[in-house]
Parts: sequence; structure tokens; C-alpha cells
Amino acid sequence: MGDVLMEKVIIVEGKTDKMKVKEVVMDPVDIVCTNGTISITRLDELVEELYEKDVYILVDSDESGDKLRKQLKREFPAAIHLYVDKTYREVATAPSHHLAVILQNANIDVKVKYL
Repeated sequence: MGDVLMEKVIIVEGKTDKMKVKEVVMDPVDIVCTNGTISITRLDELVEELYEKDVYILVDSDESGDKLRKQLKREFPAAIHLYVDKTYREVATAPSHHLAVILQNANIDVKVKYL
């Protein structure tokens, strides 16, 4: 193959979530921020952009995260949903080890030092 097209895309809520995930993953993964809420227009763009890619949804375990997850579930029925343990609630504040395990279980390569 040889082309480094990013086939895996992780959708997160905020910049801090993106930085946290970036820190843990090794795979060339595209990390998309929704900044909490997402407009229908942006959602339509995303659906087109991410067509034929493996989409992972990793949002906070809180009310706004659940709302976003429902919205994304409709638009990306094939997406793989990843959940941060409710005790941590937020992706950004979850321990790196915890995130690494979640991502690894979803077949995303993570840096070994976090496992």
C-alpha cells in the first residue's frame, strides 16, 4: 500500500481531549474536535470527510457527551463507541493508562509506556 492515509478517526469533544488522546496513541490517527456541540452543517461535512474511514467516538461520560454521542450515532451508525469510565467522566482528566487500555481494546496502537 505505502500511502499514509489516515484511516482511523477519533471524534472527541474538546482541545484538551484531543491533546490527551494524541499523547497516548501511536497509530497515525486523525483526531477531530467537535468543541462540545456540532452544527448540522459541520456534521454533514464530517460525514462526507469520514466516509469509508473507521470512526471512533470518544466523548465525555456526562450529559453533553451523551447528547453528542446520540447525534453522532445517527450520522455514523457504523462508528465504534469508546467509553471513559464514569468515575473519570472526562476524557481529558482520565488517566493516560485508562485511555490507552480503551484505545488498545479498539485496535488502536498506543504507546506501550501507558499500558
